[in-house]
Amino acid sequence: MAARDFEMLAQDVRDCRICEDHLPFGPRPIFQAHPDARVLIVGQAPGRRVHESGKPFNDPSGVRLRNWLGMDEETFYDARSVALLPMGFCFPGTGSSGDLPPRPECAAEWRGPLLEHLGNIRLTLVLGRYAMAWHVPEARGTLVDIIGQWRERAPKLFVTPHPSPRNQRWLKSNPWFEDETVPALRKAVARALRQG
Repeated sequence: MAARDFEMLAQDVRDCRICEDHLPFGPRPIFQAHPDARVLIVGQAPGRRVHESGKPFNDPSGVRLRNWLGMDEETFYDARSVALLPMGFCFPGTGSSGDLPPRPECAAEWRGPLLEHLGNIRLTLVLGRYAMAWHVPEARGTLVDIIGQWRERAPKLFVTPHPSPRNQRWLKSNPWFEDETVPALRKAVARALRQG
């Protein structure tokens, strides 16, 4: 019964049109989830390339993210292993300095019900500020401070910068992230995927 309930909920999300009037390219909810998933990756919202392909993280951000995780594409796109639930499921459009923020209606309507079905999650990866505000609301300090506190949350939760190429400067300014955090993240991912 629970699997059927989840399938119905997932279809409701795919059919969602609640913020249609605010989406310059129209609604196209993009996510990946299954009740068996053990790793949850929370991003911001699909970019234009992902909107066009319909495949989450099918862009340079996804290449970098899979590298951080030490994960191949087959595992990454296996919904029974990895849930990909951005804060907004549709491409919000582009602003003057990049993609617009995720529409708030999406998380308010769907995030809680979807997460209720993901009872096997062993590791949550939070990418950037919008995801952090929902999943780590108690976090204080700058993004660098919060990401740097990874040892306090590991191995069950990691906060990282968004893997976008726009964050190359941040990564160069904070080499400790790829030197220290990424290896620990890879170990935590491997451990979570082994836990059945």
